[in-house]
Amino acid sequence: MPLLRHLLRAIKLSRKNSWAVITTHYTRLYLRANGARIGKDCRSNGVPELEMSVSGSLTAGVSFHLQNGPHYNMIGRQQKCYFMIGKNASLTFGDQVGLSGTAIVCHLRVDIGSHTHIGMNTVIYDTDFHDLDYRKRTAVPEDYSGVVKKPVTIGSYVFIGAHSTILKGVTIGDRAIVGAGSVVTKDIPEGEVWGGNPARFISRVPAGDAAAYASIAFATELQ
Repeated sequence: MPLLRHLLRAIKLSRKNSWAVITTHYTRLYLRANGARIGKDCRSNGVPELEMSVSGSLTAGVSFHLQNGPHYNMIGRQQKCYFMIGKNASLTFGDQVGLSGTAIVCHLRVDIGSHTHIGMNTVIYDTDFHDLDYRKRTAVPEDYSGVVKKPVTIGSYVFIGAHSTILKGVTIGDRAIVGAGSVVTKDIPEGEVWGGNPARFISRVPAGDAAAYASIAFATELQ
């Protein structure tokens, strides 16, 4: 029986790794064919979804790594990565950014720095989607003219825990950590740990530890 278990495990890993090679090449082609500018060593376990206006832009630096779907980073609430980019909107990633089942809706501008990692099922929105005025929301057709949009900026060496929500107008400083399940509604200074709903200050991050942790996480992310 142990031999059978090892054999099944080997088959599963072989299929998983082989599929990752295929989806990586397909994702590179898929993103670039849709106008995205992607650096070297883009890797994708599974295939993300991209919906981008012809006037929108998506730019990613080297070693852009994605986890998509039910078979990768299996921590629950599995989904693929979604990138929704509106007219004249800009979504930019630095180098060595890792995303896991992350949905980003960009109607204005979202900037994410280098060596930043974003946990499974996190969502980032730079828009309210709908007007606060009920008359505009219920108009037929709906009136989107007054919908508020504000850019989101996430620094370098940031770690955002799984199932978090980052809302419009937020700036997260370098080396900050956001606890799992947080709802971030206001700026987080660099080098701080925040968490909760709404997210609040918890503690400072030791300067050396944050950069070292991001480097280790990136090296082990796809193993």
